[in-house]
Amino acid sequence: MQIKEIQEYAQIRTKARAYLCYILSRNISQNMQEGNIEYVLKKLHTIKQSIPQCEVIYALDKNGIQITESVSNNSKLNGRNKGEDRSDRAYYYRTVKEHRCILTDPYPSLVSNQLVVTATFPIYDTEGELLFIVCVDISLKNILKMIYPSSIDSTFGVMSRWVYAIFSLALFAVAVLLFIKGITSFLHFGADFSDIDINKIFTATILLTLALAIVDLVKAIFEEEVLGRDKKRNSTDESHHTMVRFLGSIIIALSIETMMLVFKFALTDTGKLIYSVYLLGGISVLIIALSIYLKVNQKSGDMKK
Repeated sequence: MQIKEIQEYAQIRTKARAYLCYILSRNISQNMQEGNIEYVLKKLHTIKQSIPQCEVIYALDKNGIQITESVSNNSKLNGRNKGEDRSDRAYYYRTVKEHRCILTDPYPSLVSNQLVVTATFPIYDTEGELLFIVCVDISLKNILKMIYPSSIDSTFGVMSRWVYAIFSLALFAVAVLLFIKGITSFLHFGADFSDIDINKIFTATILLTLALAIVDLVKAIFEEEVLGRDKKRNSTDESHHTMVRFLGSIIIALSIETMMLVFKFALTDTGKLIYSVYLLGGISVLIIALSIYLKVNQKSGDMKK
């Protein structure tokens, strides 16, 4: 799921930074009269109450040395790491360089081994000299739950995955039934080719084609919505691969049905051949609509590039 989580985080990163900076600015002033460590320590607990989803909160001095014990609900993290040198961390030198609140890219936590992001809030004295940097570590899953309620890690996201999984299994069962019906519809002929009914062969072809189309659809749904694998975005054809293949299979199945009806009505009732023409017209509309769909999306993809 990590690839999809990172994609979702990239979409909401600006909003997440604005929200965290707002929370930090409400709880702690960016300017201080003097470097009072007790003031900073008191504010860390206040921030922890405002952001209960955070993993750990701590403060660094202007040289990147952690000057407070870590504040966390996790016993493995709480009250630790005071005096640790964090001057080599990206969030430290980015904050020093940019002179503002920043939010990092996801990176693996050395303690929990989970992906986390760090929000920092610099505090200056009245002359503009850096005194402290307040740091808030939040797991990637929690930041998505806070800012993106429909993320894959939220309650709604988990429910959606279960729903997609159930529908995928149901569709796969339908595909298996179509496959079995398609196979059994002509297996009973055995090796006696003289008794082969061409209508049953056409029927079997239609059933197997539909089964293949449904399996392809199930594969795409399960990989993208349940397993959370990365969707292909290299080209328009790849991004809409599933829909095109599914509609293509439907068009092929309808075309076979039309051919079967033409043969059937030509032998039994030529007056009903008009219905085959109607069906052929519907297939032509589907092909034209699919062509327009591909053309429009190709243009939109070129514009994005």
